[in-house]
Amino acid sequence: MRTIELTCDPAFDRAVRTVWRLLADGGVDSLADNPHPGHRPHLTLAACGEIAPDRLAAVSELLSGALPLPVRLSGLLSFSARSRRRVLTWGVVPGPELVDLHREVWRLLADAPEPDPHYRPGRWMPHLGLTRRVEPDALALAHRLLGRHPDLVGVFDAARSFDADSRSTVPLGT
Repeated sequence: MRTIELTCDPAFDRAVRTVWRLLADGGVDSLADNPHPGHRPHLTLAACGEIAPDRLAAVSELLSGALPLPVRLSGLLSFSARSRRRVLTWGVVPGPELVDLHREVWRLLADAPEPDPHYRPGRWMPHLGLTRRVEPDALALAHRLLGRHPDLVGVFDAARSFDADSRSTVPLGT
């Protein structure tokens, strides 16, 4: 699997990591302690099988003209993660620029194999992950720890592609 992701500028990254740490320190299995060296807050625009080099180059060129992209995080979303477990995320308000960028990325990836339908236009719920897969009691604890969770304004200033097979990232849009 390959992804196309937007990453946060330094201030936005710190703000998201602060929430990760709050959850972890409160006993929720958050993303704070993910050991992968490339792990950082990000917004996934697309996930699919292998991406042809010319398509990846076209996506990179598109992203170079679209960044930086200001966004607002608002509200908590919970997604099913097999069985009773859930993943808690921070919703990204899909402004017109982000919606157009997402649609254009998928236009460029139209022939990519194994597209993940959850990331396709019309089904995509933009979000930044906060927790790993957690049981319902941990999800309830996360909500208690976060309380009335405030909106956050930030900037996506870079992009990358993650290759799940090699567990490596490639910068895009530079």
